[in-house]
Amino acid sequence: MSYTRREIGKMALASLAVPGVLSRTLAAQIKDARFNGVTLGAQTYSFRSINNPATRIIDAMKTIGLWEAELMSGDAENLAGMPALPNVGRGGRGQQMTPEQQAQIKEAQDAQRKWRLSTSPATWAAVKKQWNDAGIDVRFLCYNMNQNTADDMIEYGFQMAKALGVRAITTSTQVSMAKRIAPFADKHNVLVGVHGHASVENANEISTEATFLQCFEASKNIWANLDIGHYTATDADPIAFIQKHHGRITNLHVKDRKNKKNGMANLPFGQGDTNIKGVLQLLKTQKYDIPANIEFEYEGDPLVEMPKCLQYMKDALA
Repeated sequence: MSYTRREIGKMALASLAVPGVLSRTLAAQIKDARFNGVTLGAQTYSFRSINNPATRIIDAMKTIGLWEAELMSGDAENLAGMPALPNVGRGGRGQQMTPEQQAQIKEAQDAQRKWRLSTSPATWAAVKKQWNDAGIDVRFLCYNMNQNTADDMIEYGFQMAKALGVRAITTSTQVSMAKRIAPFADKHNVLVGVHGHASVENANEISTEATFLQCFEASKNIWANLDIGHYTATDADPIAFIQKHHGRITNLHVKDRKNKKNGMANLPFGQGDTNIKGVLQLLKTQKYDIPANIEFEYEGDPLVEMPKCLQYMKDALA
């Protein structure tokens, strides 16, 4: 069973009833992220090289003209004032930390955990407001959950998502985690888009259509966050996946990768094997309400390259 887009809209409106979350007046400030009917945005991971402080990401997206964001949880926490880890023991590859440095890191990690458990809806409402004041819609929260994530930290991620009022959580995770995540998704009535990679050799990694379907079986709230670049790198066709499963896709990650035959590299848009234009035209012609978010991963300065990515997508939709 899958939700209709109308039901998703109702869930989004319901999230606005959480104390301290985005008001309808403030929502009216958000700019329209659609281009020729398709929502174009960015995963804030794309700006990882400039993300300290995270306010620089907001400034960059505003300058580029990206009005929809998939917000990394670390960037949200940065904006909310979470204590940072100390910059110790990072001098070089393979460098071992001293016992004193290890103790310092452990103390800082404990402080971060304590901080996370002290957050409230008001914490995230203040974060959301920073984006909305810039005209940017935080539509998704990327909160990665793996086999080492404790249950209280899974709960924390869902509480953050609800307070931010996002459409869904996206997460890089494993097939086996779907059954652990499902009860939280069902309890909070929050969609979770599981993110695929290209690790087809590992049966526990989400990569193929079959592994996505295994995750879908865990809950009607488990959907796909389809990375069309990674999916191409598995020698699969993202257009076929979208046509078949568009009712269970939260959003797309857009990147250009070579397929297995050609080396699987991340490349500037238009230089790989990913049919970005075909995917975007499919969203346009079929009127699928599936945001297409740039995830910048090839070499270069995001402030220089991201505008090129956005223009490529607009040209593809012309």
